[in-house]
Amino acid sequence: MTDVPADPSPWAAFYGDRLDDLLRLLDGGDLDPALPVPATPQWTLRDVVAHLAGVGADMVAGRLDGAPGEAWTARQVAERADRTLAELIEELRDGRDAAVAAVAASGVAPPAFDSAVHLADLHEALGLPAPASSAWAPILEAVADRVAPLRGRVPDYELFRAAFSRRSRRQLQAMAPHFTAEEIELVGVFGTRDDDQPVPPTAGGGSG
Repeated sequence: MTDVPADPSPWAAFYGDRLDDLLRLLDGGDLDPALPVPATPQWTLRDVVAHLAGVGADMVAGRLDGAPGEAWTARQVAERADRTLAELIEELRDGRDAAVAAVAASGVAPPAFDSAVHLADLHEALGLPAPASSAWAPILEAVADRVAPLRGRVPDYELFRAAFSRRSRRQLQAMAPHFTAEEIELVGVFGTRDDDQPVPPTAGGGSG
């Protein structure tokens, strides 16, 4: 998706911070494991946590064949189908340090991107305001070329979500009526979706 800095430690540190954000969110109340999470492959909240735990475990084990494709992520969820949400949260917590070290050693950025995108997914699924800009703005800057024509016209948070295919064609067209249909198709890393997605209360407020 983008070039990785020569020093991978900033992405590893960012990844660790997002895992901490996710753990705080998951520890923050009585969560429904079956809650649907918008913009994912029909995943529930439990499935998203299974995927996040699986990414960390796979980074540590070097199980990266097919990463970050759909079969790779589906395997992570399927392998943890018999675990409770509480068990998955503990796996995520227990594996946090080793996963961060593996990202630092490998020099790959996608786990950092993935953690930020899914943190925002969970905020939107739970009806919460958008995460703090520190949780997603560095990712937006890393994909700045992809969304450059929209900068200054669309709130930065919405650009971040759109860049990772978290907004529909209709939503993008409403935010950027000057864009052609062909230009809209080029925004999302994972293509453009037809289903509208939830927009958190603070998403219209510029970069915050």
